[in-house]
Amino acid sequence: MFAVVSVPGLTALILIILAVVFLLIVFSFVPIGLWISARAAGVKVGVFDLIGMRLRRVSPAKIVNPLIKAEKAGLTTPVSKLEAHYLAGGNVDRVINALIAAERANIPLSFERAAAIDLAGRNVLEAVQMSVNPKVIETPIVAAMAINGIELKAKAKVTVRANIDRLVGGAGEETIIARVGEGIVTTVGSSGTHKEVLENPDRISKTVLSKGLDAGTAFEILSIDIADIDVGRNIGAALQTDQAEADKRIAQAKAEERRAMAVAREQEMLAAVQEMRAKVVEAEADVPRAMAEAFRNGKLGVMDYYNMMNVVSDTKMRESIAGSPSSQNDKK
Repeated sequence: MFAVVSVPGLTALILIILAVVFLLIVFSFVPIGLWISARAAGVKVGVFDLIGMRLRRVSPAKIVNPLIKAEKAGLTTPVSKLEAHYLAGGNVDRVINALIAAERANIPLSFERAAAIDLAGRNVLEAVQMSVNPKVIETPIVAAMAINGIELKAKAKVTVRANIDRLVGGAGEETIIARVGEGIVTTVGSSGTHKEVLENPDRISKTVLSKGLDAGTAFEILSIDIADIDVGRNIGAALQTDQAEADKRIAQAKAEERRAMAVAREQEMLAAVQEMRAKVVEAEADVPRAMAEAFRNGKLGVMDYYNMMNVVSDTKMRESIAGSPSSQNDKK
């Protein structure tokens, strides 16, 4: 049958269950394992510190693990600074790694400086590594034209080292590439012929380095090497050809304008001649009427008329013998 449990035994069982539930809640809220790891590494972090991190919505693992790493590397970093950097949106683990790398490379770097660089959006660990191991930046192909009109295409490799003091507020790789390209264009453009640059490509490096192109950037330029240089188009000849073609079209347009004006003047002259001929024909049509009027008025006699006709006939005969244009025009 069923066993009967006494009241004291039931109370003890309930207390045990409540204790187990309480311990589970405490262990889920307080990372005991993380606290044990910190104490074993010599990091002074109390249980109440871990509880405070939970209350401040800070992940204890992201604070304690970097703290253990820093303690083993011999760095002293207050927990409050790590929490403040985490709450500001920084990467605590990356900052600690950068501090350890800088300490091993004898690079002066404080926690405040590293945290500022990290909050500025730059990779502080990569910057420290670049300070130890310089980076090579390869520029795209830059086209420039010498004074003689020949185009040169050059590509450079820039060896840079991160300048930690100028990482906050300093320009990035794009500025370095743009300034090197400007130096290439200046050097090639100031050369009399493209052969001068081909014979001494180090002129580009010297010109670029002399301009101090790393000013205001987060890098320090160590060297600039011309990786490749090729001859491009003869831009000067192409420009002269285009100019000659443009001049030719202008001359043709002006000649066409003069021809059109000449044709217009000729048309005006022809119109004037035709008008004069019309007036002559009209005047000749009035001659018979004038002669008839002279006969009626007695101002012209028969002998006068015959003499005039003789003169006209004699004039036509002379013109036909001489072959003058006026006689040919009359025949026509």
